Amino acid sequence: MDQGRPKPDLIIFDCDGVLVDSELLSCRCLSEVLAEFGLALSEEQALELFLGRSTRAIEQHYRDLGQVVPDGFLPRLKSRVLETFSASLEPIPGVGAVISGLAAPFCVASSSDIDRVSLSLDVTGLRAHFGARLYTAQMVRHGKPAPDLFLHAAAQMGAEPARTLVIEDSVSGVQAGRAAGMTVWGFVGGSHYRARDGRAILSAAGTDRVFARMSDFWEM
Repeated sequence: MDQGRPKPDLIIFDCDGVLVDSELLSCRCLSEVLAEFGLALSEEQALELFLGRSTRAIEQHYRDLGQVVPDGFLPRLKSRVLETFSASLEPIPGVGAVISGLAAPFCVASSSDIDRVSLSLDVTGLRAHFGARLYTAQMVRHGKPAPDLFLHAAAQMGAEPARTLVIEDSVSGVQAGRAAGMTVWGFVGGSHYRARDGRAILSAAGTDRVFARMSDFWEM
C-alpha cells in the first residue's frame, strides 16, 4: 500500500474516539463505578491506563496490583456506560460524511463489547453504515495491543492485512494495527485529546499518519 495516499482494500475503524466521542464519558463512568466499589482511580488515570483497552485489561491491572475487582463491578460498569451513552453520546463531527463517501469496504473493530458498540452506533445514527460488520474483543483471545482483533476483522472481510487501513485513537490500537501488518492512521479529534498532545503520543506509537479532523481524512 502506498504510504502517501493508500488505496486500501479494507478500512477498519475503531469505535470509541474515532466514530463516537466516547472516551471521556467512558473514563468518567469507570472512575465513578470503581469508587462505588472502594477503588480510587481518577478520570485522568483511567484515560492513561485503559484508553483503547477492554474490560479484561481493567481486571488484569488490579490482579497485577494484588487486588480483586468485585463480582458486581463489570455489570455495574456496563449499566452505567450504556445509561450515560444513551443520554449524552455524540458522533465525531464529520464522520458520517466520510463513511458515506468511502469506495472501499469498511467495518468496525473495537475493544468494547458488542452491546456497547451497537448502542454507540445506534445512538449516534451511524449503525446503518455498518450493518453487521462489527467485530469486538469478545471474538478473539487477545485484545489490543495484540493484533488478533484486526486480523480477525480482515479475515472476515476477505482482505489482506497489507492492503488494510486502520483508523485508531489509542496507543494500544496503533500497536495492534502495526502488529497486524496494516497501515495505521491516528485520529486525535476526540475530546479526550483536548488537553493532551495526541499527535506526539500516537506518532511515538508508530502510526503512519495523524490527523485531527474527519474533513481531512483524505488530505495529506
